[in-house]
Amino acid sequence: METPLLKKQISYTIACVSEFARHYHITEKESFEFLEKYGAIAFLKDCYDAEHTLSFEDAVDDMTQICTNNGGDVNAIISRK
Repeated sequence: METPLLKKQISYTIACVSEFARHYHITEKESFEFLEKYGAIAFLKDCYDAEHTLSFEDAVDDMTQICTNNGGDVNAIISRK
């Protein structure tokens, strides 16, 4: 059974994936796969309490940094377009 907090976390994660996709002009599927592969989805879950108080722009910046720190190259996904 989903708790109210879990529902909020899921909604927030979906919104962040969408914002990341919009920011980098990629599909939401590509966004999710990239963020999952390079640890940003786990980061959003682990740091929800603080992260959800920030703007989506800040969240995209944070997710980008997390992915970069874990070997993800955002430019590589963008250049495939």
